[in-house]
Amino acid sequence: MRTLRPRPLPGNPGAGVAVGVAAALVLGACGVGGVSGTPGDDGLGDPYFPRAGNGGYDVTHYALTLAYTPADRHLTGSATLTARATQDLSALNLDLAGLDVESVTVDRRAARWNRAGHELTVRPRDDLDEGTVFRLTVRYQGTPVTLTDPDGSEEGWLPTEDGALALGQPTGSMTWFPGNHHPADKASYDITVTVPRGLTAVSNGELTRGPTTRGDRTTYAWRATEPMSSHAATVAIGRYDIGRAVAGGGLPVYTAVDPDQADAGRDVLSRIPDVLAWAERNFGPYPFSSAGAIVERPDDAGYALETQNRPVFPGAPDTALLVHELAHQWYGNSVTPRTWRDMWLSEGFATYAEWLWREDHGGETAQQTFDALHTAGSASSGTGTDDAEDLWSFPPADPPDAAHISGRPVYDRAAMTLHRIRQALGDDTAFRALLRDWAAARRYGNADTQDFTTWVERRYPATDFAPIWRDWLYGDGRPDDQ
Repeated sequence: MRTLRPRPLPGNPGAGVAVGVAAALVLGACGVGGVSGTPGDDGLGDPYFPRAGNGGYDVTHYALTLAYTPADRHLTGSATLTARATQDLSALNLDLAGLDVESVTVDRRAARWNRAGHELTVRPRDDLDEGTVFRLTVRYQGTPVTLTDPDGSEEGWLPTEDGALALGQPTGSMTWFPGNHHPADKASYDITVTVPRGLTAVSNGELTRGPTTRGDRTTYAWRATEPMSSHAATVAIGRYDIGRAVAGGGLPVYTAVDPDQADAGRDVLSRIPDVLAWAERNFGPYPFSSAGAIVERPDDAGYALETQNRPVFPGAPDTALLVHELAHQWYGNSVTPRTWRDMWLSEGFATYAEWLWREDHGGETAQQTFDALHTAGSASSGTGTDDAEDLWSFPPADPPDAAHISGRPVYDRAAMTLHRIRQALGDDTAFRALLRDWAAARRYGNADTQDFTTWVERRYPATDFAPIWRDWLYGDGRPDDQ
């Protein structure tokens, strides 16, 4: 998720737009044709963001056509969702915060719609039978909003000095396009962006068309063919130094760097092919068809984010942060947490990737990192208690609320849990096989904590992992065993 240096424990428990908004108006259960469909749920019941996402359908593809003018911060958009009904539907909801809806169609026929909070409720002219594949198009425009998360950070549509940056984790993508905004619903994407001439629009996947300039406007078309959760989608608009390289196997590497950060970022970004080669040895084949990075000015975003294919950095990253965000392409983007409670499956793996990188490149071993963390704040360590209270404040598999899903235990204590698994196996080859096999077993899918613990136990039945789950994943305070 959002990676900061350093990572303080979030202190603002205030709710964001995605929490506590009013439910959408429930429409009638029967369609015009008399089919006895029912409305899809207006949320997926996530433990921390219960109104995020929507029930009754599964999106397989988003086609987004956007036009943005930074001078007046005006966005015009058309979003076409290709989806499959997972029940008989009389109505369905999409998540959309702010922006003005101009029209909604389902299979090219005008549909009635209603808005309440961030819920856009759509009633097709005829009910949709379970299993039906349909196309829903929303045309909209307005000034996109920036959300303040429960942890106090900002996401959504972030205006920058020369353009804008869209960051979507956990709920910010609903500020720039309507959709089923929960990590459990992944889809492919076509994102076409038109901007004033002289600016560049960067997004996920590969550039399939453009830049194409007509008059004073330039258009860029991007395509992400592998499944992607909407929170990993991004659009970056501004002036960039564009870099193109090739990693192992001919993988295209595309970087977009704010000119202000070009000199500082040149050396570390040149290491992307080397980091990917190392990661493939440890985590298995790279899961996507392109890689890269977007580097903004430090004030444009307060954190790094693992946006799919090319993570976003607030200023030139150091090598550890680059390793962390690239590791997320396996753990977080390809293998995606099923709910926001399961974030340790993303952040713990990416943090442990940093440990492995240091170990493999002449730095301290993972065991040394583990030992230093485990003794921090103990009676014999000679350190203060604040650091210990931060690290041991809650179990990584059960953050207390939405304000803590990017808290330190989700990163460091989760990585320590993985190291305890490595210790329990007692075989480094077996542990590195575990990393690769887990990434392969859940490639392009979702997983929760129970999925992971069950998979590990079945994969290595001779090892008793129960104490690790009890003490390190779910236990309160600092475990005594190490």
